Amino acid sequence: MGNIKIIRGVFDTKLELERASVMAGFPSPADDYMHETLDFNRDYIKHPEASFYGEVEGDSMKDAGIFDGDRVIIDRAVEPHDGSIVLAWMGSDGFTMKYLDLTHRDEGYIELRPANDDYPVFRIDDPDNFEIWGVVVHLIRTFEWF
Repeated sequence: MGNIKIIRGVFDTKLELERASVMAGFPSPADDYMHETLDFNRDYIKHPEASFYGEVEGDSMKDAGIFDGDRVIIDRAVEPHDGSIVLAWMGSDGFTMKYLDLTHRDEGYIELRPANDDYPVFRIDDPDNFEIWGVVVHLIRTFEWF
């Protein structure tokens, strides 16, 4: 089972960056007048008191484009739905990140599905040792360190 390390973030500091478009044609004369900024907290953190970072360990979600070493933003205030990527607490096994499958709810169980065929599907029959801890709302990937 892939693991995830939870990291508490500080979401009250503004980080503003000038907007930069990636051009695939000719530059626009309007580019000289662009002043919109990206504020990470405003644009990506909707519920600061319920948001955490997670550092991904393992490759169980690789077919969803989530790889070992990536960071995800988890929001505990977002209501999970069928198909959500969730962070689940599995008791003594710890945290795992998987797709939530609610199609068997009427039959008395739910499933946590990996995005990698090398990993098993978890069938959750007994909710006593299980909790959906939050919903993965954003992915952060670093390509290069300078």
